[in-house]
Amino acid sequence: MDSFDFFRPPVLTVTALSSYLRELLETDDILRDVWVKGEISNFSRYSSGHLYFTLKDANAQVRCVMWKTSAYRLNFSPRDGQSVEVHGNMSFYANSGQVQLYVDNMQPIGEGLLFQEFLNLKNKLETEGLFDPAHKRSFPALPKHIGIVTSASGAALQDILNTLNRRLPLVRVTIAPSQVQGSEAPASLSKSLEALNQIADLDLIILARGGGSIEDLWAFNDEKLARLIHTSRVPVITGVGHETDFTIADFVADLRAPTPTAAAELATPVMLNDLQLTLQTLRSGLLSAIEEQIATRSHQLELKNQDLRRLSPIQRVNNTIQTLDILRERLNRAMRQQLQRLNTHLGHLGNRLETLSPLAVLQRGFAIISDAQSGQLIRLADHSSADQAVQIRFVDGEIPARLNPSDQEKS
Repeated sequence: MDSFDFFRPPVLTVTALSSYLRELLETDDILRDVWVKGEISNFSRYSSGHLYFTLKDANAQVRCVMWKTSAYRLNFSPRDGQSVEVHGNMSFYANSGQVQLYVDNMQPIGEGLLFQEFLNLKNKLETEGLFDPAHKRSFPALPKHIGIVTSASGAALQDILNTLNRRLPLVRVTIAPSQVQGSEAPASLSKSLEALNQIADLDLIILARGGGSIEDLWAFNDEKLARLIHTSRVPVITGVGHETDFTIADFVADLRAPTPTAAAELATPVMLNDLQLTLQTLRSGLLSAIEEQIATRSHQLELKNQDLRRLSPIQRVNNTIQTLDILRERLNRAMRQQLQRLNTHLGHLGNRLETLSPLAVLQRGFAIISDAQSGQLIRLADHSSADQAVQIRFVDGEIPARLNPSDQEKS
């Protein structure tokens, strides 16, 4: 028979233990009304208006919650790295098994040491010109070889590889694994960056890691790493943390992406689908250009043929023949017209001649007397002589005669 241990403490359920802890925390005189100072980390503001953050110092940290009714009364915007004093009460959040400080008031007391160190280095490097936009280099629209510096076991690497494979599966990728958190991370990041810069055909480098607190991302605020990024042989894209996270590496890099996935997208501005569409567009444009050139050249050739036909000797001969035909026709027409005019004039002259002809006078009963020997007309009586042999012409013929002296005397 098992013996019963009367001195054994009672066995509590997890719920009972959580309730007991919460009661202890909420009834303690100090923890019910406590002021705590520390540095904000992992700050987030939910859409509900509630604030969630960690308050920490060099040796410890505590989770904090500030409901929206209290957050609305704040006269400043809390941020990571800021030193604050908060007032509230401690309690136990059973769902996650965490002791939490429920804050109802918060006052800034200056920036945290890490954040101040971050600002000091940022100001130093900015003064030296490491952030100068003129130094930022452009990226190839279609990279052939991309280097990646990140943790080999982190989700950021898979996000980058999946994005690259989806957008540009033909790109070659070289991974330089590195620690991205902890005291050895800065040296590890620098070594991986230097190794990638030794690859001759590398087009660009993606330096990335997932999100985290300012301490988690602190390796990317290293001065040596910043200077290596600045002197990198190839352009560098950073994708460190979330959209609200900024590191020194982001300011020095040639391009800053809000997330590792976004860095992969920016590294491949031309997707495979875009490339295919561009090729189709270029092909259509090329065909159109070829057709246009053929049409233009054909038109030019036709113009040249026309010029050749116009300047050809055969054409000139044909033109000359045509001109001769035209001139011949004009000449014939002019000759016919001239002949017609001459015939008309001749007719007129004939009519006049006929009117003036002696024969016409003879028709009216007159006769013409001429000397028989000389044939000269005897127009006047004084031109005749006795017994002169004459020819008398009537309208129907001539007869010889001799002038009678007696008739001459009488006349």
